[in-house]
Amino acid sequence: MPSAHPTAPSTATDALRRIDQHHRSGQREACIAAMRALAGDAAGQPALLQELGLRYTLLGLHHEAEQCYAQARALQPDDPPGLYNHATALTALGRLDEAEATLDRVIELAPQDADAWYNRATLRRQAPQRNHVAQIERRLAQVTASDEAQIALNYALSKEREDLGENAAAFAALKRGADARRHRMQYRVEDDLETMRLIAATFDAGFFARTHAGHDDARPLFVVGLPRSGTTLVDRILGAHPAVASRGESADLAQAVVRAASPASGKAELVRRSAQVDFAALGRDYASTLPAGAPARVIDKTPGNFLYLALVAAALPQARIVHLRRNPMDACYAMYKTLFRMAYPFSYDLDDLARYWLGYDALMAHWRTLLPPGRFLEIDYETLVDDQQGVSRQLLVHAGLAWDDACLHFEHNSQPTLTASAAQVRQPIYRSSVGLWRRYERELAPLRRHFENAGVRIDGAAAATCAGSAA
Repeated sequence: MPSAHPTAPSTATDALRRIDQHHRSGQREACIAAMRALAGDAAGQPALLQELGLRYTLLGLHHEAEQCYAQARALQPDDPPGLYNHATALTALGRLDEAEATLDRVIELAPQDADAWYNRATLRRQAPQRNHVAQIERRLAQVTASDEAQIALNYALSKEREDLGENAAAFAALKRGADARRHRMQYRVEDDLETMRLIAATFDAGFFARTHAGHDDARPLFVVGLPRSGTTLVDRILGAHPAVASRGESADLAQAVVRAASPASGKAELVRRSAQVDFAALGRDYASTLPAGAPARVIDKTPGNFLYLALVAAALPQARIVHLRRNPMDACYAMYKTLFRMAYPFSYDLDDLARYWLGYDALMAHWRTLLPPGRFLEIDYETLVDDQQGVSRQLLVHAGLAWDDACLHFEHNSQPTLTASAAQVRQPIYRSSVGLWRRYERELAPLRRHFENAGVRIDGAAAATCAGSAA
């Protein structure tokens, strides 16, 4: 029931500040309790409802986020940012038709919101009789070449043209968008490669040979790999099991490492200090962020956790790890054509992409020789889509779970998901993404040369891995 005395702005600001402090400290349950306490006073206050919705989204609580955004929308039905946020929550919940209609309204009210155009394009496969290509091109003609809106609009145009089979025009739009994004970034792929090399040198055979007293909690199940490699698909298959919950993508592991290894002046010091932390405390800190009343297994499918696998092995000795591999050309093209915005800065340039993939592959080769085989399972995306049942059974055996037929029908999995694959995983499994890069062999030739020069095969399933050092 709405409060008769709405929370004063200063009081709400203080409450939000405390919520954010709980979040930074990894105190998930305290964070949620404080949000629920504030929610009772937020009714009738659309700005506060939006703030709560954002925080619920960060915690992966998309049902609660949608409720906040829906309340705010009822109060301000023509507020474009609020509608955009509601569309994001609807997407996470799989209510894709509602999300598209909401984004239609955002674009009608605020055509300058380029992200709305891109998000709308990703919600379904566009068809000749129902697409937005002409509309996007008209909008592109209205913005200057230097306008940042060119980025998302070109990604939207590329997505829709590829759906229509207009491959040359699709890649041309994609390259315009990616070049514009890369031009605005200050990023050196070499910095990431140096960090990966340092991680391998720090967490070597000697580290794994030592005994580490970790935290015994069998619930964590980490699904890692590069983005767009199939991690969301595996998350949905496993998450369809009644004894499994998914937290989606989360920064909780990375934040727990930072808290354990602080203070550190930079990435290099953080890597070195993280090898000396109290691993039992690190494991307890991470486990405290798992949802209350969690079932037998809780999936964390954050792709970048591949950097922390030595810490997972030491701090959470019962945790399971699944690594998704994918043909490097398909994997890199899939990343290149996805607008991640602030994440994955290496994905907007073919040279950066190839070099990062080689660095990642070298680090995974390092982990492959050191991680306990009973805790570490590698799956090829191509094998999964060819033999869904066989690989699904393999995944459940690895997770220590009995077979359940629900895992074959992951598209009915009602758990929310908010990743670049949110729309695709609401469909049954399909093979159309396997070998998709071959539509663009000429355009992707620079990427192919990097792999051939490094001795990486690009034919076959996930292709051969390169166990050498990062390029």
